[in-house]
Amino acid sequence: MTCARVLLTLIPVLITPIDLEKEPLLIHEAIAPGVIDYAVDIRQVGALPVKGRADLLVEHRGHNEDVNDIRIRAAYQGQFEVLCARCVEPVPVPIDGDFDLIFRPQAADAESGERAITVDETEIGYYEESGLLLEDVVREQVLLSLPGRTLCTPDCKGLCPSCGQNLNSALCGCDKTLVDPRWNALAGLADTVKQVKQ
Repeated sequence: MTCARVLLTLIPVLITPIDLEKEPLLIHEAIAPGVIDYAVDIRQVGALPVKGRADLLVEHRGHNEDVNDIRIRAAYQGQFEVLCARCVEPVPVPIDGDFDLIFRPQAADAESGERAITVDETEIGYYEESGLLLEDVVREQVLLSLPGRTLCTPDCKGLCPSCGQNLNSALCGCDKTLVDPRWNALAGLADTVKQVKQ
């Protein structure tokens, strides 16, 4: 029995037009946890495999003017933990997705003044002169794949607003009388009215 080794990507993968001039770049990466910083409430659990390819698309804009666009088509899947929106406990969230994106050098559309863009151009991203980081593309796609609001259970009780106790695991001894802070200004008014009537 043979075991396949998975090599984790610990350094950023930079894609440049020069890399793609002769042939497409085949992407077969396993991004290690901690390489991509998603958000404070999102954590990658285990490797995040990304498989696909990057191609160079040369756009001819006129006499001696070419723009090197990078097209990336890839699929990814992985396990994440997202903090519950009510009790802030980690919730396992498996995700998988694929994308087909085109990126253009920032300088290509940097001329001053207004110009009309096509519908297709609204779907184009941009990359720096140094190249395009695969991790930046994957980060954006993962964030788009995750649900906007995550709950550990639909009936999560959340945290006590006074002491912070997770009410799903235990009750707390805090006063449960809800006081709307907007009424605080009127709190002593009743006593004042009684004194004026006497």
